[in-house]
Amino acid sequence: MIIEGLKSHGSGNDFLIIDELTTTLTFTEEERENFAKALCNREKLGADGILFVMKSEHADCRMRVFNADGSEASMCGNGLRCVARYANDVLGLDKMIVETMKANLLVEKTEDIYEGIPTFKVEISPVSFNVKDLPLVLAKEQLQNETLPELHDTLLFSALAVPNPHLITLVDSDVLQSDLQEELSTKVNQPNELFPDGVNVSFVKELEPGSIYVRTFERGVGFTNACGTAMSASSLVTCSVGLNALESEISVYNNGGKVKCVVHYDVESQTYSIDLIGNATYEFKVSIEIDLDQPEKFEMLEKEDFELETSLYAKLQDEVQSYLRTKL
Repeated sequence: MIIEGLKSHGSGNDFLIIDELTTTLTFTEEERENFAKALCNREKLGADGILFVMKSEHADCRMRVFNADGSEASMCGNGLRCVARYANDVLGLDKMIVETMKANLLVEKTEDIYEGIPTFKVEISPVSFNVKDLPLVLAKEQLQNETLPELHDTLLFSALAVPNPHLITLVDSDVLQSDLQEELSTKVNQPNELFPDGVNVSFVKELEPGSIYVRTFERGVGFTNACGTAMSASSLVTCSVGLNALESEISVYNNGGKVKCVVHYDVESQTYSIDLIGNATYEFKVSIEIDLDQPEKFEMLEKEDFELETSLYAKLQDEVQSYLRTKL
């Protein structure tokens, strides 16, 4: 069969979008898993994951996210921005509701984060600090800015689900530049007693008031240029420890670029939500001939690059990298 795909990225976190919203395509669960493993292979097409954009019975569209290892993620903030843009293009809506695994989320087109770069604001929720929602096997209900002796003696960790599970610690430059993050991340994403389903691990450094840097080891992927839910969760953690303020824009830098986050707290319901604001950049369109029984043997038939979009984003990346060299 022949499939049309659209390669897109949010902060360098890249995905292949497959349209089940305006086409007759549909796949089994096994086919989705196998597609992700085959198409995301960096030696072939390459991506951090596949975004299936689908019809929804109670929202404008539905998003399902499959990581490069074939596992399904409950949410993906960078991917949601890419889906928001694609749905905006095909449905003509500047504001819409997207169904995800755990919640129906508001997305909307917003002011460019950098001149000429399509930018979308997406809602990140629900948020939970209960360790059972990650899950984290611990003899307490929450872990907020505390040591986790089973993992490290001195680092202070916060654990939260947004709804993807995240383990976050604020570090200095020396720790950031060491191999510690890879060591700890590998440990908690192999069979272990703390995180039976694995966890995304982020090291966060304050750059200046209102600005942070986030590097994330993603469950099912490894180190990525950026992780949207991790940047959102990290912003919330910096507010909880007093580094940043609720209801204020936080500039979040990453290896793939930058986003902005705003953390909200509803006093009545005592719940948090986060706005994630950033690019949704198209890289190329691709036509693929693929055998559902042997997807790893797919052939690329046609490819059309979005050269102007990628060059504009490259300018943003250059500015970000120049800034980070002075701060990290």
